Amino acid sequence: MQNPARAYGKVAKQISSPRELEADLLLQAASRLQAAQAAWDRTSPELHNALLYNRKLWTIFLTSATDKDSQLAKSVRQNIANLGLFVMKQTMAITGDPKPEKLAPLININRELAAGLLGRA
Repeated sequence: MQNPARAYGKVAKQISSPRELEADLLLQAASRLQAAQAAWDRTSPELHNALLYNRKLWTIFLTSATDKDSQLAKSVRQNIANLGLFVMKQTMAITGDPKPEKLAPLININRELAAGLLGRA
């Protein structure tokens, strides 16, 4: 499994803007989660890897949003922090009681946020 921070750097070289980069990484995470959901096996390494990738990605977003030097507006930082906390809680809920339907909110958040970053919302 590729580390989200490494993926971020690799994709950054191929994508023109930070917004497009973040959208691409969110779509990759959503795709991994959806693949784990479609081939449901609560003990599969794919599920674990998809959740880990998504959690690491959101950890990067949370760290960036809560950085005192962030250039984002306070309201945007707060919204990212709230979404990030939800993502972390949902991930813990899935880890404690794996069910395929619990992946849907994570998939939807990632896709909707990516669409917004790409101006498709």
